[in-house]
Order: sequence, then C-alpha cells, then structure tokens
Amino acid sequence: MSLDVAAAHLARFDMADRIRVTPQSSATVELAAAAFGVEPARIAKTLSFRGAEPGTAILVVLAGDARTQNAAFRTAFGVKARMLGGDEVEALTGHAPGGVCPFGNPPSAAVYLDESLRRYETVFPACGSANSAIEVTPDELERVTGHHGWVSVAQYPGQAEHPAP
Repeated sequence: MSLDVAAAHLARFDMADRIRVTPQSSATVELAAAAFGVEPARIAKTLSFRGAEPGTAILVVLAGDARTQNAAFRTAFGVKARMLGGDEVEALTGHAPGGVCPFGNPPSAAVYLDESLRRYETVFPACGSANSAIEVTPDELERVTGHHGWVSVAQYPGQAEHPAP
C-alpha cells in the first residue's frame, strides 16, 4: 500500500506520526483543503510528468492554487510538460492517482519543489493515499523528499504565461 511506503519513508525522519488520515477523500486540492481545514493554496499537489528518458517521471510539488507554466517547465527540464497517463502513474511514481506524493518514490521519479510553496509557513502534501496528508514547512519538505532541486514553473491565478527566454 502506497500510504505504508510514504509512512516508512517519513519514519526515517521521525515524521510518520504526523501523517493525518481522513475518512473523506483528499484526492483533489479542493477536497484536501476541506478535509484538512486549510485554504486550497496550502495543499502541496504533486504533479506527474513524463521525464526526458523513457520510463522516467518528473514530479513537481506546487502550491494548490498554482498551475504549471509550460514555457517555464520547458526551460527548467528541457522537455514539454506532458502529464503521465493514468496507467503510467503508479508504475513510475510508486503511488496511485489521487495519492501521488513526494515520499518513497522509486528511482524512476525525480522530485522537484516549486517556489510557489515558499509563500506559506506550512503546506500539506499527500502521503500516498487519496485520504492522507502531512503538514510540513517548505524546509522540512526539502529535507525529507530527496528532491532534485527547487524550480520556478508555477503560474498563479490571473497571471499570464510568460514565453521562454
């Protein structure tokens, strides 16, 4: 079970006891915000994209109110932003759709944290299931994810997309 994988990963940092599991679904930003009683922007959603090499994924953790800016994604990763198909998500990320998270991922999934998360004192990423999350600071998230770096690929509501430099 994916929640167990995420919990085992977080246990290495003495954080597994902070995982919150709800009886209701938290599979979308809106559902998670309602389930955990926070504004949607504080939900740290993990989006799954195709990597440059076959059989790889790029996981970008963004604030809940942000969207991926295509030009910025291409600049950051050198590939077009293409989401994984539903049949590929679990195989490449280790987690099923609705529970994709930055914890306990296989080597095929490279985790990146978006600067949009730094706007908040704490954020709520999923923990491997469609009804779980953990409240962490961006610094804690950086420490426990084994991330490959911070990126700036977010587009906020009302912001126009900028062309690649």
